[in-house]
This record gives sequence, C-alpha cells and structure tokens, in this order.
Amino acid sequence: MSADFEACWKLLIGNEGGYTVDNGGPTNWGVKEATARRHGYAGDMRELPQSTAYAIAKAEYWQPWQLDNLPTWAAFQILDFVYNGGPGYRDAQKVAGVMADGVPGPITAAAISKMNPWEFVAKISSLRLQYLASLKEPEYADGRMNRIAGNLLQGGLQ
Repeated sequence: MSADFEACWKLLIGNEGGYTVDNGGPTNWGVKEATARRHGYAGDMRELPQSTAYAIAKAEYWQPWQLDNLPTWAAFQILDFVYNGGPGYRDAQKVAGVMADGVPGPITAAAISKMNPWEFVAKISSLRLQYLASLKEPEYADGRMNRIAGNLLQGGLQ
C-alpha cells in the first residue's frame, strides 16, 4: 500500500491560506518561518513559493511519519494534523488501538489499514478537536473548526 502524497498535498494546501502572521510568527502556505529557515529558505516569507512548502511538507511531515505505508484516507488526516500542529501520529495510534509511542512502524500501519475509514476519520477528528480545545486559543477556533469540518466532509479523499 502506498498513500498518494499528491492527493494529500492538494487537500492539505486547500486548508492553508497564503501569508499570515499568527502565533507562530510569519507563516506562508502553513509553513512557519523557523521551519522554512531550517529547510534553507532565506527569502521573505511573503514570497515563499508553494513548491518550497510542498518540499517541506514531504520532508518534514510526510516522510518521518512513513505516511506512504498508510491508506491515503489515513495519511491525509495525519498529515493535516501534524502539519497544522499537534500529536497526530500518537493520536492515530490511539485510534488504531496500538501503543501510542509516536514511532511509525508496521504494527501501526497494519492496524490503521484494517480500520473502517470513516471510523478512523471520526475518531482522529474527535481527538484533534479535544487537542485544539486544550490550547485555549479562541481567536483561532473558527478556522480550526472549519478545517476539521472540511476534512470530515471529504474523509480525506477527493
């Protein structure tokens, strides 16, 4: 099984806007300035190319979690969770009923792959909402709820 990064990227970037300054500082395409700098981008964050955000998403949020080993519907939900900030992989492990150690591997991949897609999407979205509520940042609540509502509507697939 190999999740489709391209499909996941299209959904992910649909959740992101362009340039903004939020609690993480200057951000473009969902990439914080510190993350962009760590990946070698030295330019103005207002001009961060979407192609750079794509490369960062793949290197920083896709590959370390081995999302290629999951069904696309699960890979997208986890990618969106970790890209937007949060314990996405550990929560995915909780949902799948395996040890939530945050370490990707074949046991987690097999457990997630056997799940009903909508059960996975509903449960990880619930944990994500609980996590976001714990942050106590009401100024971002509308955008975050709309993001998760959109993810629920499509189940992570187009």
